[in-house]
Amino acid sequence: MDKLENSHDYIYTYVCNAEERSLCHLEMRSFFGHDSQKNVIKSNVKIDPSRSPFMKERIEILFEGETLSDILLHAETIYMHDETFRVVFIKINDLDREKKIEYQERLKIERDVGWRINGNADLSKPMQIFGVGVFEGRWYLGKYTKSEAVWLRHLKKPREYSTALSTRVARAAANIAVPHPAGKKAIDPCCGIGTVLVEALSMGIDIVGRDINPLVTNGSRENIAYFGLTGDVTTGPISEIHEYFDAAIIDMPYNLYTHATPESQLSILQHARKIAAKAVIITIDNIDNMAAEAGFKISDRCVAKKGLFERQILVCI
Repeated sequence: MDKLENSHDYIYTYVCNAEERSLCHLEMRSFFGHDSQKNVIKSNVKIDPSRSPFMKERIEILFEGETLSDILLHAETIYMHDETFRVVFIKINDLDREKKIEYQERLKIERDVGWRINGNADLSKPMQIFGVGVFEGRWYLGKYTKSEAVWLRHLKKPREYSTALSTRVARAAANIAVPHPAGKKAIDPCCGIGTVLVEALSMGIDIVGRDINPLVTNGSRENIAYFGLTGDVTTGPISEIHEYFDAAIIDMPYNLYTHATPESQLSILQHARKIAAKAVIITIDNIDNMAAEAGFKISDRCVAKKGLFERQILVCI
């Protein structure tokens, strides 16, 4: 039975469909350095679960033990004072079929843990929520945070563009580029109507936008302001950027829609290499050779699917 003093360990759960799995796992690797086929990750890295379009919840681990009885003993040491609380069972689903904890038993566990916490329970509007669950054979109790789907607020923009990234892909791309924003500065030099900028700015990422087309930069500014965000968007080619950034997020112009030539795409990558230590490149084409020619090394990658349409997302350093 182990009590974790001043623990900085967390358990995160994820939800994604088959088309999103590759992107979800790349985001996991960017946050935590590894992914999980079970869509559950234990890590000492603290991430706000509302940042991710795939993350469902987080437990900040207070106690762990071999059995539920250990957790019940630990719960007796919690004093809520003037704060109300609630206990929720985290359905992690990594148990063998014969050991699955069904709904009624989960409710009983919530009640049993709640009875042992010293304080007043409030099931509707608690001031603190505790999560209890079992993961890889051990039981955990900790502070529970549920993800808020912030990206849903950004689905309807005043200025839209048919080929723009979805908000979920844009949000994940921003996280992949800047998983830990403190002290980092990023740029989207082909920002279009600002889908990536809106998601990044809403997460507190320090990012600026730029695009060669004045019509879309005006739209980008309008979209940013519409959601109450503040961000700098300028008009002009990437070749005129002289500031250096920690990361660039580049949704490559597509031949089909912008008549971008391979030469112009290579030029974008070559200039990105000069202005950013890292680039997350989103493309519908295979540009591995082009990225190498521009001086990039592809360190990780995924495929983001939507029906028959696929985008490659490359992490380049």
